[in-house]
Parts: sequence; structure tokens; C-alpha cells
Amino acid sequence: MAEGATSEFRAFRIHNRQGRIAGQLEELSLSDLSPGEVTIRACWSSVNYKDALAATGAGKIIRDFPRIGGIDVTGTILESERADYRPGQPVLVTGYDLGVGHDGGYADYVRVPAEWVVPLPQGISPWQAAVLGTAGFTVGLCLQRLEDNGQRPEAGPFAVTGATGGVGSLAVSLLHKLGYEVHAVTGKPEAAEYLQALGAAKVIDRRSLAAGGPPLEHALWGGAIDNAGGELLSWLTRTIRPWGNVVSVGLAGGSDLHTTVMPFILRGVSLLGVSSANCPGALRRRVWERLAGEWAPPRLERIARRNVTLEELPEVFEIVLNGGAIGRTLVKLAGAQDDASDMGTASRSG
Repeated sequence: MAEGATSEFRAFRIHNRQGRIAGQLEELSLSDLSPGEVTIRACWSSVNYKDALAATGAGKIIRDFPRIGGIDVTGTILESERADYRPGQPVLVTGYDLGVGHDGGYADYVRVPAEWVVPLPQGISPWQAAVLGTAGFTVGLCLQRLEDNGQRPEAGPFAVTGATGGVGSLAVSLLHKLGYEVHAVTGKPEAAEYLQALGAAKVIDRRSLAAGGPPLEHALWGGAIDNAGGELLSWLTRTIRPWGNVVSVGLAGGSDLHTTVMPFILRGVSLLGVSSANCPGALRRRVWERLAGEWAPPRLERIARRNVTLEELPEVFEIVLNGGAIGRTLVKLAGAQDDASDMGTASRSG
């Protein structure tokens, strides 16, 4: 066993017992983990919508049980079979099969294939990387797709749906930093002050938007990032200005899309998709470098609303599934530094 490892450690492990899916805190050893070339002493993970679906059975996410949950993690290398990773090196892992078909980040130790590991870029701490996590990486991919497809701030107001969630909050903050006039669409109008503090120029109650409508409506938006799917995404396709882009990243409002070809052939609108789980390694590292540099989001301390322990995860999952989550919830693990020292580095992103 590597120096610094313990014979037993804590993990939040999800079981399927006669069709009832639920997680519980367990004591495990390194031999219980999924195979891989790199073992990480975990510092931080986070709670994503996908994590809540997986851990409760609300979505068919996990393929085989038992499984340690958590689709992202930051930490330091404990041991590695690959010479290009050294003990003590700060790293992060998001996506791939983590927390789905492979034991994930809700554990004090995590073992993964070497190709999944991203060295932590200079200028970003494990805490900052965890605030970003899968949510921030998804936003980074959105920005890359938008940039590649010619989106510019001068094209007009930019809509972000599901704006109070992790992806939405980080999108509002980053787009504002990049010079966009951000209009935040949310089902939580009471969170307007929070969204305005992140940079939203306007907060729109999604319940004020009419469902259905003609194939083309008044052109409102230069572009959009959509976390909802369903009716909201359909409405966005009808209201994007000529040559604008909509990036689809979520389905909290439904997986169906009812639209026509009119926005695409008469206004030149582009509907873009991102997949954070299977993003190619070279692009993955480039996006993380940009998130640590030119795209470093300000106000991370506002977005990181809560730190929890592994024991508190079931309560947090219920809040997420009931639509009550705002910003990001982090999960503090054995390798985390003292909150004040690690979180204090967030000022470098502000």
C-alpha cells in the first residue's frame, strides 16, 4: 500500500436491492475500487443533477451495482502505474464512466484509468476545480462550440435557461465576464438578486413564457445556452436572431424537441450539442486550461453555496430532484485542505 493510504476509507456506495436503488455510507479498502492505473486521494467532489438521478434511481444512470457515485473529483495522486503521473500531483477527473460504470468521486480514494486524468492547470486550486467540475467543464465546452461557430457578444442579448443551477450559474458568470448581455431564465424569480450578482442583466420568470407558438416568433436572442430541453428549447429555436446559436446541454424540462426547420433555413440558426462525458482528451485538457486562464469564472465563492459530507448526500439529492438547488454543492473528502485556506484561493478567479 502506498505511503499515506489507509486500510479503510469512507465511500458513498449505491445499491440496487430488489429494484430499490439507494446509497449508503460504507467503509471500503482500495481493493474494493474499480481497476485503473492511477489512484487519487480525493479532496473534493460535487453534486450534479446526474448524480442525484443515479443515486436515487430517478434516472437509469448506473448500469451495474454496487457502485460508488460521483461523476467528478479533484485530488492528488497517491500512486500511479504511469510515469507521467507522480505522487502528490494535483489532478481532476470528470465524465467518462466515472460514477456510472466505474466507481466515482464520492469516496476518500478514487482509482481510474490514466487516460481519464487531467493534471490540474496552473492557477486553479482543487476547490476551484471542484466548483467548476462537470458543470463548469460543460460550460467551457459550450463556450468553445459557440466560439467555433462565430458567436459574438455584439449579436445581441444571450439567454441562459435553468440559470440558478450549477451549469446555469457558471454560464451566467462566464458569459458576463466575456462581455455578453446575459438574460437569465429561471423558475425561481426569488433568486433574482443572486443571478444579478453573477452578472445577469435581466432575470426572466420562465412561467411568463408562452408555450407553443408559430414556427418563427419575434427574434430576441443573439444566442442561448439551454439546460431545460422540451418547450423551453423549442421556444428558443423560434426566438433566436439570424445566424445565432443555441447550445443544448440538459433535459430537466423534458427530452422532446418540437420545432420546425424554419429557424434553420430562414434565419440560419444553429442548434449545437455538447457531451462532457465522452469529450476527446485533447479538447478536454484545452478547455480546462482555458477555464483556469482566460475563462476563469469570477465570483466562485457566490456559486459554491454549500459544502457537505458524504453523510449528507441523500438530503442534497432530494433538494436537487425537487428543483430546490441553487449554485453548486461541494462534497468535502479526506484530502481536502482546511476550508479557509483552500477556498481563499478563489479570489484569484475574481
